[in-house]
Amino acid sequence: MSIVCCIRYVIDPFQRGAFEAYARRWLTIIPACGGECLGYFLPHEGTNNIALAMLRFDSLAAYEAYRARIKTDPAGRANFQDAQEKRFILSEERSFLTPVEA
Repeated sequence: MSIVCCIRYVIDPFQRGAFEAYARRWLTIIPACGGECLGYFLPHEGTNNIALAMLRFDSLAAYEAYRARIKTDPAGRANFQDAQEKRFILSEERSFLTPVEA
């Protein structure tokens, strides 16, 4: 059974473009580090400061291994650093979900 990590970001709406660039970089970094990126989602209508990411893993152990790899990956570290320097992410929450299957 796989798990999905749903990341809910509160972003600075005036730096939406910076967050979008950050999200685009993850689209290649995440698979290279062992995760399956189901997508990053930007605000469109309604609330202008909430963005989401959905990542799939075979298990919680696979997620933990991915987290260890991404922290040492040069591109991953650079992306984390960019977010810290520009401060476009105000907060984030992670939820772990299991898909409903037929």
